[in-house]
Amino acid sequence: MGAQISAFNVRRNIFIEAPPSRVWREFGSFEAIAAWFGRGHTLHALDLRLGGVGAFSVEIEGERRAYGGKIIVLEPERELTMEWNWEKPWSWPKPTLVTIRLTQLYDGTLVEIFHHGFERFGAQAADELEGYEQGWDLKHLLTLRAIVER
Repeated sequence: MGAQISAFNVRRNIFIEAPPSRVWREFGSFEAIAAWFGRGHTLHALDLRLGGVGAFSVEIEGERRAYGGKIIVLEPERELTMEWNWEKPWSWPKPTLVTIRLTQLYDGTLVEIFHHGFERFGAQAADELEGYEQGWDLKHLLTLRAIVER
């Protein structure tokens, strides 16, 4: 079964008027997922299989910073979970997790993105969570919905 979503999580969600099988087609290739998930950061690589690795980067304070990790849950039409950690010198002792979950709802799909695992940071968990809570928005999910519903 899917990843356990921890209490310290950022959650963004959207309803898409299409079944999970249609939404999941946008996970079918690097190009397809990059079209919607490569927003706000750059998606350099994503090997869409269990154990495959994703590589991303984002510009912070005028500097390009790389991050990524391996896919630890891959359940077609249901869930993709991957580890996320910054490359040195910004890396954390343990990665956080990003879960994208699809749930059949009415005649469509509830798509949720969770960024979780912040409790791994101990006393800094609340500060890390707050920073990422402010950073995540709906641009990925709005783009996914526009692609699927067109």
